[in-house]
Amino acid sequence: MNDSEPERHRLAALLASKGVLTSPLLREALETVPCEQFLHPGVFLDEGRAWRPVTALGTASDEWLKIAYSVDTLTTQLDGHLTADQVGEPVAGVPTSSSTDPTTVVSMIEALDLTAEHRVLEIGTGTGYSTALMCHYLGEDNVTTIEVDPQVAARADAALETVGYSTWTMTGDGLLGHPRRAPYDRVIATCAVRRIPHTWIRQTRPGGVVLSTVGSWPWGTGLAKVTVGDDGTAEGAIIGRSSFMQARAQAATPVAGDLAARTAYADSERAALLSPLVLEEWMPAFLAQLAAPGAQFVRATDGDGSPLRYLFDAERESFAEFITDGESWTVRQGGSVALWDDIERSLVAWHDAGAPDIDAIRLRVTMTSHLYRIDHRSPSLRWEHRLA
Repeated sequence: MNDSEPERHRLAALLASKGVLTSPLLREALETVPCEQFLHPGVFLDEGRAWRPVTALGTASDEWLKIAYSVDTLTTQLDGHLTADQVGEPVAGVPTSSSTDPTTVVSMIEALDLTAEHRVLEIGTGTGYSTALMCHYLGEDNVTTIEVDPQVAARADAALETVGYSTWTMTGDGLLGHPRRAPYDRVIATCAVRRIPHTWIRQTRPGGVVLSTVGSWPWGTGLAKVTVGDDGTAEGAIIGRSSFMQARAQAATPVAGDLAARTAYADSERAALLSPLVLEEWMPAFLAQLAAPGAQFVRATDGDGSPLRYLFDAERESFAEFITDGESWTVRQGGSVALWDDIERSLVAWHDAGAPDIDAIRLRVTMTSHLYRIDHRSPSLRWEHRLA
């Protein structure tokens, strides 16, 4: 018995008991693929204001396996280059690659409705663990995976070879797909995208499925599942909440500089009908991204300690600034569009419709647009994103 075999069986049993794992073939893959092989050289554990490096070589084997088979997402890279073997003390940094929590990994693979003959394109190889699960499920020749980061791709490829899967591991921009191996029956993305690239639709067979997290904020994003039609369009729904790192080609630059200067000249000022704090909740945040897809939400504090909230849309050179007296909020807006007007209109209509959850949202993708809707009868619950 391999050292990690009990942990693999424990994890599979746990996910099955939660109703996440239902496929016998996927359960077999979970019980076979050694997850710890995909975490070399180590991981970073979140300690609040710093990340503590933990490596396999520097950790007792039982503790390492406990970490490897936890139900948490494990950060494997910071700031686009730093790995746990390169530092000896806790460090600050921004996660740029990770091993996604097993509940999310398994639930997404289950959502693909795989059968033995399917050919899959995976966008975002990461550690390669989910790649290995699908290789075990489908056979290594039926899985193509693409990773934008050369170092991450090399580590994943080495791990896959170590556990016996010589699959198609590519380095490149996953937003472009991989046409040489197309067409695919399934496309699965382990990164978030602002919108589903039409290249993925084109590279998928009619009747095939594309599964991807959509949205550009760190929260308030949704898992889209669409089925490709004969005419090159795709239709489906947001099937649940989902959170992944943004595809690097689409990652937004954080808003910086003097926020007071950026909001000095407003075109309008009024009482806000809703508190901007609702944007810190998942569903309102998702709706805000539908109503104002280029906007970023920024939290700040005034000199007296009172909260400030902002929306900035760099492409449309627009802003909304929120100021509170402790009881109500005032919104100041400037630029080419009134960002809060658009968002507030959607949020009010959503409340009036009974505040349905994210899985009420339908999605249609064409070559020129993404159309989201909750209720086709309400123009305030219908959002069309035209592609430039």
